[in-house]
Formats: sequence, C-alpha cells, structure tokens
Amino acid sequence: MHETEPDVPIENISSGNLQLIVPNLHRRYSGVTATNRMVAPKLAKLFRAGWFGSDAPDGIARIGLADLLKCWRRRTPLIWHARRNNEMIAGLLLRALGWPLKLVFTSAAQRHHSWITRWLIRRMDAIIATSEISKSFLKREANVVMHGVDTDTYAPPADRAAAFAEAGLPGRYAIGCFGRVRAQKGSDVFVDAMCRLLPRYHDFTAVMIGAITPEQTAFAADLRKRIDAAGLQSRIVITGELDIEDVPRWYQRLTIYAFTSRNEGFGLTLIEAMSSGAALVASRAGAAELVVEDGVTGVLTPTGDVDALVAALEPLMRDPASAADMGKRGRARVLEKFSLDAEANGIAEVYRRLV
Repeated sequence: MHETEPDVPIENISSGNLQLIVPNLHRRYSGVTATNRMVAPKLAKLFRAGWFGSDAPDGIARIGLADLLKCWRRRTPLIWHARRNNEMIAGLLLRALGWPLKLVFTSAAQRHHSWITRWLIRRMDAIIATSEISKSFLKREANVVMHGVDTDTYAPPADRAAAFAEAGLPGRYAIGCFGRVRAQKGSDVFVDAMCRLLPRYHDFTAVMIGAITPEQTAFAADLRKRIDAAGLQSRIVITGELDIEDVPRWYQRLTIYAFTSRNEGFGLTLIEAMSSGAALVASRAGAAELVVEDGVTGVLTPTGDVDALVAALEPLMRDPASAADMGKRGRARVLEKFSLDAEANGIAEVYRRLV
C-alpha cells in the first residue's frame, strides 16, 4: 500500500484506487463516532480513503453501496477499519464473499469482552488498543495508539472572559461536564457537587452538555429535582445535545472541566477540555490516569465520590488564576502527547505493516 499524494482531490477517489474504508455503521451519534470523525480526515491525507455510513466528516470521500460493490474481487488489498462489533461482522462477511479486505479493529474498552467480541477479535488481521489498560483485556497481541484531538479546533480562546460573556450565563466563570446525561457518566456526581459548591462561589455557573436519551428521562428528571431543591435553576444549565460544531466554543467558555465518569473506554472529553485550556478534575476512569499528571495538568479523584470531587474543585474555584495556569499546562501536555497527527501516524504504521 502506497501513501496517497497530498494533492489527490477527494472527488478523484474511486473504488479502483481506494486503499482504506472507514465504516460507521451506527445510527446514533456516539463517542466512537466522534473519535472516528476526527482522525479519518487525517488518515485520508495519508491513504486513499472512503467513509462508508452516516455522519461523514469533511476531508474524506464518502462512498456508498455502489462503490463498495465495485470493490468485489479486486486484486489489491483494501483496509477495513472497524470500531464496533457490527463493523467487524460486516468486514468478515464481505471478505468471505470475495472482497479483498484486511481487517483492523480498534478497542477502547476497559473491561472483559463478551464471547462474541472475543470471537470476532480473533479473526481480525490487526488490533489497535487505545491504551495499555485496554490492551490488557485483549487475548491477543495489539498495537497501542492513544486517541488524539484536533488541537486547532479544540484550542484556547483569545479571550476566555469574552467567550464566557457571549453565552449570556450568570457570573464570570463556567465549570462544565459534557457527555450523555446518565449514571455511567457521573452526571449525578457533578450535580451533587455543584449543589454544594455554587452557593459558595457566586461567580460560577455549571454547564452540562449532552444528549438525554429516552431511557434516561427519569434519571434526568431526578437531577432537575435536585437542582430545583437547591434553588440553582439558573446556575446549573443543562443544554441537551448540541451540534458537534458548537461544542468547541463551549469548551472555550469553561474555566474548569469536571470529568466524572464511573467507567469509560477512553474518555475523549479529557483531552478536548485540556486542549481548550480548561483546568481539569477527573475521576480515575477511562484513560484519565494515563492522560493526567495528577496535581500538574489536572487533579485525579476516585470514581463516584462527591466529597472528593468537591475537595478537588474548590481550590480551583476559589482561585481562578490557578485554574488558568493548570489549563495552560494541560494544553501543553496535549500538544506534546495527544495530537491528532500522532494518532493518525500511529494508525498508519499499523496499516503499512499489515499491507
């Protein structure tokens, strides 16, 4: 497999010269989709790549079923990079029917896999784990490639105070917790901590951004009851799901970001917030212990522990200047270790060894 020339226009990508298919066979927008959308355009600068499925990002050709059918029984191998079980199954079926696919799977899970996932993983040609922790749950050799973030899109604002003022929120500073509103994400831990801290720090407003799915309606309603009981309806703002293009601007409005997940695969919001220059307090879930230098580029807390979260957040809320300094150190950490280019180059090396 040869690298794509940098000036090959997307419109000139065809089934005949395609080298990589990035499938996204999931209807609902998810964290997996978000990570895939960010790195795919970078990979498309290195290989002739096509996106198959929904939520295609700019910067990569979109291929349909007709394009896929044209790849049947071609001679040159074609990478199929799956990130979910259904995408692994689809790749195996296509290969069995005559598509010359080399199958790659990325695993972010930090838990023991189900029997079907283990069975599928054994049939992949190469495995990528997003951390050493994820790798430890696999029963075969894997390449570790940590997630990266687009440091241009997720960048500190020129003026954080102006960015905050633009939102029309009360106070002077924002503290955020982004992700689906659910127990797994620790949304309740964040709300309980805010109900204790915001009455003491009147310059802060809390912002929660993320989808509330139908099965989480009762959970979200209970959170609103807690907020109402504390009299904080105007200072704990739950926006619901926003367009992905709007999210970077919300990170720029934050002085502090709270990562409160009880369990995660990786936790992309960790590096999105750090890249945006927000101070970070993170539960020890996902890749937090690998990403955060405790006490330097963030503060680590036990999962599900409201008292520990309050204790970690309060010094930063008391001294926003120290929060700003931590945010600068976090940004430098991401630029050094967690750029999107580093992730794309790591994945590309796996492709090259395979083909």
